Amino acid sequence: MQFEDNFFWVAVLTGLAFVVPACILSIRVILSAVGVRLTYKFQRAMDGYFYISTWVVGFLIFLAWPLFQSLYVSFHNVKITSSELKLTFIGWENYAEPFLEDIHFLPLFTKTVANLLSDLPIILVFSLFVSILVVQEMPGRGVFRMLLFMPVVIGSAIVIRRLFGEGVSTEAIGVSVQTLSEVVFTYLQGTIADWVLDLVNRVTLVLWRTGVQILIFVAGLHSVPITMREAAKTDGASGWQIFWRITLPMLSPVILVNVVYTIVDSFTDPFNEVLTYIQTVGLTRDFRLGYAAALGWMYFASIFLFMALALLISSRFVFYAGER
Repeated sequence: MQFEDNFFWVAVLTGLAFVVPACILSIRVILSAVGVRLTYKFQRAMDGYFYISTWVVGFLIFLAWPLFQSLYVSFHNVKITSSELKLTFIGWENYAEPFLEDIHFLPLFTKTVANLLSDLPIILVFSLFVSILVVQEMPGRGVFRMLLFMPVVIGSAIVIRRLFGEGVSTEAIGVSVQTLSEVVFTYLQGTIADWVLDLVNRVTLVLWRTGVQILIFVAGLHSVPITMREAAKTDGASGWQIFWRITLPMLSPVILVNVVYTIVDSFTDPFNEVLTYIQTVGLTRDFRLGYAAALGWMYFASIFLFMALALLISSRFVFYAGER
């Protein structure tokens, strides 16, 4: 795997991002010039291929090819020399090591999954509650929405790490960590106390990650037909009944979208210890690129497994208005 060879092929493929759209446009021009009668369907298809061709080439260069390389590397032991990467095929050893030898990966992964299971209902309930508030008619509603979404705009990994390094997570709840620990362990014991204290310590980060979900819920609430709510009111239904019998079932597709988004966001947030561990193994501590690639693919597969599980479970509860 010579660096010069990789650079050459990247340059060639990057050139294709300009050549392929030009070829598609040229084909249409040539066919029109020679008198070939193009159907409307064919013209629309050529337009579509023209507009997506640059994205397809970019996808192949910057995503599909690196993914293939990382999958290839994950079955090898990589040694870095001054001029090249020496690969030695070792089969499935990198994939077996997390279960047989590595004492760090599985505990970190288990902790990440536990954080997801505890954060997911909090994020969904808080986002739905706030979205119901912001759709109400009130002065300054637009400013309120902007402030709720502001953490998403400025919430890059570097900004969040710097803020939390300054103690934002503890100052936001107005209670010192020591005082909070004393209160928690006074009324709770053992694992439950540890879980509650960890959740309270992360409450700022959890609420920070609700901006996108709030916007999605707001869009979903606006899509609920007003006529259905008015008809329910006419029949004597209370606001509580309208929410549980009309609003919430109509929001079920939106809830599914937020569940999937929250799963992906939780597995890729800047404080994710699994990602930090993979980067440490591959780039800073041991430079074990093959093992880090295998861990990355296992983690990547686990994300899709959780998403598929969420889709499978939700298939019984999601209501689509267009279906009979």
